[in-house]
Order: sequence, then C-alpha cells, then structure tokens
Amino acid sequence: MAKHQFQTEVSQLLHLIIHSLYSHKEVAVRELVSNASDALDKLRYLTLTDDKFKQLSFDPRIDVSFDDGDAKTLTVSDTGIGMSEEDLVENLGTIARSGTRLFLSRLSGDERKDSNLIGQFGVGFYSSFMIADTVEVITRKAGEDKAWRWTSDGKGDFEIEPAERDGNGTTVVVHLNDEGKEFADRWRIEELIRKYSNHIAFPIYLRYPSSDKKDVKIDQVNSASALWRRPKAELTDKDYRDFYQTVSHDSGDPLFWIHFRAEGAQEYVTLFYVPKQAPFDLYQADYRPGVKLYIKRVFITDDDKELLPVYLRFVRGIIDAEDLPLNVSREILQQNRNLAAIRTASVKRILAELTSIADSNKALYDEFIEQYNRPLKEGLYSDFANRETLIELVRFKSTAVEGWTSFADYKARLKEGQKVVYYITGDQEATLRESPLLEAYREKGLEVLLMADETDEIVVPSLDKYGDLDLKAINRSGADEALKTDDTKKKEIEIGPLLKAIKEVLGDRVKEVRASSRLSDSPSCIIADEHDPTIQLQQMMKALGRKELPEFKPILEVNPSHEIVRKLQADSTDEALLEDVSHLLFEQALLVEGASLKRPADFVKRLNRVMAKAL
Repeated sequence: MAKHQFQTEVSQLLHLIIHSLYSHKEVAVRELVSNASDALDKLRYLTLTDDKFKQLSFDPRIDVSFDDGDAKTLTVSDTGIGMSEEDLVENLGTIARSGTRLFLSRLSGDERKDSNLIGQFGVGFYSSFMIADTVEVITRKAGEDKAWRWTSDGKGDFEIEPAERDGNGTTVVVHLNDEGKEFADRWRIEELIRKYSNHIAFPIYLRYPSSDKKDVKIDQVNSASALWRRPKAELTDKDYRDFYQTVSHDSGDPLFWIHFRAEGAQEYVTLFYVPKQAPFDLYQADYRPGVKLYIKRVFITDDDKELLPVYLRFVRGIIDAEDLPLNVSREILQQNRNLAAIRTASVKRILAELTSIADSNKALYDEFIEQYNRPLKEGLYSDFANRETLIELVRFKSTAVEGWTSFADYKARLKEGQKVVYYITGDQEATLRESPLLEAYREKGLEVLLMADETDEIVVPSLDKYGDLDLKAINRSGADEALKTDDTKKKEIEIGPLLKAIKEVLGDRVKEVRASSRLSDSPSCIIADEHDPTIQLQQMMKALGRKELPEFKPILEVNPSHEIVRKLQADSTDEALLEDVSHLLFEQALLVEGASLKRPADFVKRLNRVMAKAL
C-alpha cells in the first residue's frame, strides 16, 4: 500500500467541501454519474477508432446501488475506460488546471452557488466528500490486467493498493457521513438521476432490495437517448432545461437555447445554450470550452477551443456531425472543411438568434448584454466576416438615455446635420459620466456614448465608421470641430501667449498645450493625439506586461473662459505662480482621467503654495 499527499490546491478544496458546502449536497450524485458517463464515452471512442481496443467487449452501463443498513454506502459503477495506478495519482490527487486558485477565490459564501461551481470547474469527483466519511475507488484500466483501490478520508492524503475487479471500469464507493445518509434511499437516488442524468446516452441501472429484502431488483432509470437528436416537437422546455444542467453542470436554468438540425449536403445537429450567469473563467486564458463534439452520437471531445470562436466561449452545448470520420485527430479537426463549415453556420445561427431576441425581447436581451457585451465586442475585432451583424448587437451606455443603447438607436437620435458618433472611453462608467470632457457636448445637446470596457479602447477605433457616420473619441484630438465658434476661436488667439508659457513650463510632460472648446466648468483636461493611445490604453498595455511601449505624451487643453486661466493670464509675470499653476492644471487633469502621478509629493507642495498665496 502506497500513501500519497494531495496537491495543496486539492487539500484546500477538500477542506472547503468538508467544512462548508452542505446546502446542495445532491451535486455529488450528479457529478459521480457524470464522471461515469465520461469514462464510457472515452472507451466507446477507442473501441471504434483504436485497433488495440476494437476487439474489447464493450457493454456500456452505469450501475448505482446503496446500502441502507449499518454500512450506509452509495456506489456508482461503470464499464468505462478505467484508470491505472498512475492515472489515479494524476486524476484524483491533483488538479491540473492553472485556474485552481482563481476557482477558490471566486467562492462567494453562498453555499448553493459555491457547490455548483465544483461541477462547472471540472473537479466534480471531490464533491463526493460533501457526503462521505471515506471514499473508495476500485478501478481497472481497459486493456490491462491489474486493478487498484484508491482510498481517502479527504484530510490530506490518500492510499493506493492492488485490488480485484472483474473487467474494466471504475467503482466509486461512498461511505456516507451523517450529512449524506439521505442518499442511501431508492426514491431519493431515482429522483436525482431523473433530474440530472435522464439524458445521459448510456443506460443507468438502479439496484435496490425487494420489499421482502430477499432479492435485488434492477431497473433502468434514465431514458438513455440523445436528446439533441429528438425532434423539437417532442421536447418540452423542461426537457431542454434538464439537459442543460447535465451538459453545463449548472444547477440554474439557461437564459435561452438554440436547437437546429441541418439536412442536405451536410447533416448535423446543434443544441446551444447561453447561461444566465457568465462562466467564472470567461476572462481566463485557460477557460474550459463549453461545447462537446459528437460524430454520429459518439462523443469525440469537450476540450476543443476551435469548435466556436473565442468570443462565443460562453456558449454551452452539443455539435453532432454525420460527415466526419470517427478516428479524426484533433489536428485534422482544426483543418477539416466540414467542421469549418459547421462552425461558420453555427456562428451565424447564434448571431441570428441574438438579433431576433434584440428585436423582439428587449428585457431578455438586456439580461444577455449585462453578462456578455464584452465578449461580443471582442468579436468585432476578431470576426470580420460577421462584423456587420455584431456591430448591431453590441450595446453601450449613453449621456442621453438610461440603460443600454445601440449604434442604431444613437443614429436615430442624431441632431440635424450631425455626421459623427461621439464616444468616450475609460475604465469606469461613473468616472466617465463626471468627465470634464463632456461639458461642452452636454451644453450643445450632443449625445456621447460611454465605453467603459477595456476592450473598447482597441475595438472601437478599429471600426472607424458606423455606416456613413464617423466614430470620434472625445478624449482624442479632432472630435471638437462641432464645438468651435467664432468666440472660441477669438479666445484661442487671445490666450496664445499663455499657452506658450504653460508649454515652456511643462516641457516634455505634454505634447502640446491648446485652448479648449470642450470645457465649460473645468479649467483643464487632457486628450490623446488622434493616432496616439489614450492614458487608459497605455495603462492597460502596461498591465499586460508591454513595458517596452514608448510613453506617449498627452495634449493639455485649458479653458480660456475659466476664472483660474483668466487670472493666470492677467498675472503671468509671476513666474513662480505660473510654474505652480501650470503643473497643477496638468496634474489635476491627469487625476480626473484616472492616471497616477509620478511625483505626488511635488503635487502636494505646489497645491499648498497656491492655497497659501490665495489665503
């Protein structure tokens, strides 16, 4: 018998499960049956594609039994791929994904939500410790003679020793604790299998004692049919929702689903779901793909990020193709024309459904946008073929209306003669709403779109236009032509000497100093030159590790009508005051934009000197 220590992250997870998550214990049964189904899927694929396994007798089934006597156990057994000793150490002693710490950090304290994350994250086996004092795993890998027993109480280590098992597959014996005794009951187990596992495509048999306790009865308790292959007319909303929970490991309902069968030159079935809540790893590089690929009902993979484009990574569901060879490798999959055509058609169908919902059900679409607006914007940048559709689907906040609005809505509200869509980018909507850059646009009744997603800094400039309208960022130069009047042009000339003096004081801190036509209440603001990155974009690139980027200088704009600027112009011979106020005008504009000051102590000293002089 060999003793092993759990990986640190596994120990953390098990401690959490054993001590915290009891409100949604039934997830343990769901995950054990789901794992058994996955093991059968893997072996069925090998028996069809790998010469080493084609002669293997494959009788796919899952058996669930219980002992309601003194022992109090729940047993889930399958005839699937099984595990070797090495597999046991790797699969049941470690968590391979690098996002484990992220998973632990995302726990909310809401037991139902947190226990649900266990399945979504892909560590479902460990949920058995919610209801167990001890867990035994007896397993034999297909094609091998040796069987192994894995045993643990979930408190830091596990043991592996040789065992006996007839045939390949895995048997999990859960020795139930006080929290789990309810699962040593026929009706409770049958209820859970019908609720979570009815549509698993292999038969699930429940073994239970007869009423006189003399015999063991065996009943199949699931339909064992591929739901996605059944006609839509036969399926109820409950069928779709139940299957969603099976395929997504989500205990809630989906936002909506799209079920489609293609016939003709290409035959395939797709069933896609959009979750109500964004997957917790949506913005992680190692996100788990949510779509499973089947070929002629045979499971192929659930780990292929090529099945849908990255910006649709939140979609869950099934692609089942008829025209692909079963032994297709992952490398060939990525280059296969038929699969590429299915992917292209699937994307168009998903976007068409989104368009239909946006047109017919604003409340539902707003729910979708709250969760998935940012990924859609990524599509604007990465999916040029569908850009015209996506540009109508993305949404923004606005200075003119409450809630979400589209480019089309903005266009419908244009002032007469307006040929530009004005927008401002930043990192927080609340900060953007208070930006001094909006002052003159508000006064003239010009609507500005507020773009607070970090992706907006990259995506929107790449669009350049919406139809025949130019897109102009008001935090860049060149967006203020509509604000200039003869009066502002006159003031710009009058303030020329002061602008020159301020530029001499600031030197290389700024690219240029200008009179502003954007400001009414504030004394100054900063903008980026038309083709330079904004302050926010520079900060984002640095956060991503792009430290080799050159530092682009902002343009400082001052308000010629503001009292501070007028008094500074009248007293510009006081060189000390000119220097302090010039720096303060620039630094306060930086702070409003959310930028940090390189020398905050100097800022405080200047502020103190100016306040002392004023007092």
